[in-house]
Amino acid sequence: MRPVDFVPFVEELARASGEAILPFFRTAIGAQDKSRGGVFDPVTEADRAAETVMRRMINASFPTHGVIGEEFGSQRAESEYVWVLDPIDGTKSFISGIPVWGTLIGLQHNGRPCYGMMNQPFTREKFFGDGTSATWRGPGPNGAPAERRLHARPCASLAQATLMTTHPGLLAPGTLEPFRRVEDKVRLSRYGCDCYAYCMLAAGHVDLVIESGLNAYDIVALVPVVEGAGGIITTWDGGSAASGGAIIASGDRRVHEEALKLLAG
Repeated sequence: MRPVDFVPFVEELARASGEAILPFFRTAIGAQDKSRGGVFDPVTEADRAAETVMRRMINASFPTHGVIGEEFGSQRAESEYVWVLDPIDGTKSFISGIPVWGTLIGLQHNGRPCYGMMNQPFTREKFFGDGTSATWRGPGPNGAPAERRLHARPCASLAQATLMTTHPGLLAPGTLEPFRRVEDKVRLSRYGCDCYAYCMLAAGHVDLVIESGLNAYDIVALVPVVEGAGGIITTWDGGSAASGGAIIASGDRRVHEEALKLLAG
C-alpha cells in the first residue's frame, strides 16, 4: 500500500481520538506526574483514552502493523509499517486550558516517516502532509470549512528569523548553551506551543523550531508536514529526525545551515 491509501484511516483515527479527548478539555481533570521526581511530566485520562482507541482501531484494521505510542509503549516496532502516536502533545497546555496542543498521528514505512497529521479537535484544525505536500484544514473566516496548501516562508538569515521552542527549561542537559547561541542571533524568540510550533513553521509564520530530548512519538508525525511545506527538519548534527533527540526545523535552508553551525559550537 502507498501512504495515500492510509489517508481515510488517519482521518478516522483523528475523529475517534478527538471524541475521546474533548470531554476532558477545560474540565477539572486531574493529571499524574510521570517524571518520578524530575521535570513535571503530566499524563491525563484523556491521553490514555485517546491512545487506547487509536491502538484498538489500528490493531483491528492492520494487525501486522507496528505501533509506538507515548502512553503504552511499542508493539511490533520492526514491522514494515509502524504507527507512531502521541495522543496529546502539549499536555501541560491541555491541563492549563490553553488550546496549543494536538494529537500526533504518524506513519513510518521501513523506518521513514511517510505521512503525518497534527489534529487539534478543539479548534477543529488539521495539519497533514506526506513529505511532498502539506495542507491545513479548518474553519474559515465565516466558520465554513476551508483548506489551503502549506508553504514555509523564505528567510535569509537568523537576524530576520523567528525562533520557537517549547521552553528552555525542557531542553536536555548540555543543550541549553548551544540553544542560547542561536537565540541570541534571532529577531524574535517565543516559547510554548509544542507541536503547534512546527505547524506554524509549515504555515509560514515561524522560521525555526529548536528542541532537544524528544522521543519518536514527539516528531514522526511532524516530519512529513514540515518537509511537505518545503521546510527542513533534522537532528542538530544534520541527521534524520525520525528517532527524536535534538531536533531543528527550519523554513529556509540558509537559516538551517547557519543555526546548525552555532549548535555545533
